Amino acid sequence: MVTTVDQLVARARAGVHRPGPQEAYLARQRGEAFLVDIRPAAQRAREGQIPDAVVLERNVLEWRLDPTGSHRIPQATGYDLPVVVVCSEGYASSLAAATLRELGLHRATDLDGGFVAWAAAGLPTVPGGD
Repeated sequence: MVTTVDQLVARARAGVHRPGPQEAYLARQRGEAFLVDIRPAAQRAREGQIPDAVVLERNVLEWRLDPTGSHRIPQATGYDLPVVVVCSEGYASSLAAATLRELGLHRATDLDGGFVAWAAAGLPTVPGGD
């Protein structure tokens, strides 16, 4: 039996609360969300970035957020980290957040609508480029 990408995304989102831009913004302001941008550099340069979001491109995400990993970032202090993964439109981030939950980061979710929805909501952005 073959699984389509739409089915994978639907499974990744099943039973998971995906905050919208305003909710994620307020949660971050209260220190209740850790925003992680997984978009590649070229996409961030083209679209812009969320100020203070941690950039961890998709190909290193799990290694940097695994609290027991030797390549983790300093913020990866435990499995209770409230990660909100951000991609461009909220599809790749759903799959990435599901993988983080498999690693034990049980609060991992993703931004509904991605960076595009964040920018459309008029929330703070900065020009892309690292």
